[in-house]
Amino acid sequence: MDRAGTYSIDWLRDRLADPRVQAAGSIYCDTEKLPDEEQQRPASVLVPIIARDDPTVLFTVRAKHLRSGSGQISFPGGGAEPGDPTPEHTALRETFEEIGLPAGRVEILGRLAHYVTRAGYRITPVIGLVQPPLVLHPNDEEVAEVFEVPLAFVLDRRNHLRHSHQSNGRLRHYYALQYGDYYIRGVTAGLLVNLHRHVAGG
Repeated sequence: MDRAGTYSIDWLRDRLADPRVQAAGSIYCDTEKLPDEEQQRPASVLVPIIARDDPTVLFTVRAKHLRSGSGQISFPGGGAEPGDPTPEHTALRETFEEIGLPAGRVEILGRLAHYVTRAGYRITPVIGLVQPPLVLHPNDEEVAEVFEVPLAFVLDRRNHLRHSHQSNGRLRHYYALQYGDYYIRGVTAGLLVNLHRHVAGG
């Protein structure tokens, strides 16, 4: 991070290359009790960092007609298929299917620890760097909108809000970030909190 409080691509690249970051365990998951490992379903998401003068993070808004997670803000990604050799391959394949970003446009910087969801998905977040200009072709069947948020905003712990709600008679807590009219919550917000804690520290 420079003196102006922004994060450079070189800084991010160095941090993700640090073996201690790559070896760090998961800090936050959205479930109190993890499913047995053999019951966890592997999945991957791409966390696309856009290499602008002030780097940004790219998000998608899921189409409203989807039966699961409609209208929610997420990263491109999904469940692993039998032919996927690595989590990176899964993330890049799903990203191309959702927003039309070719794998060749993405430089993989590293990955973070798994994030396990209540639904039993074991998500591997893959950090990828994309050089502008962006030419995207969102799949209308899956994606309603694509937008960017400054990396400095995402990595500022003051923007990591802790909310709660009642579910099945239990009080559940979750992270959220509010950026303008965009309310980023749940798994996506939890992944951002992990990103901050792994690369920015604390």
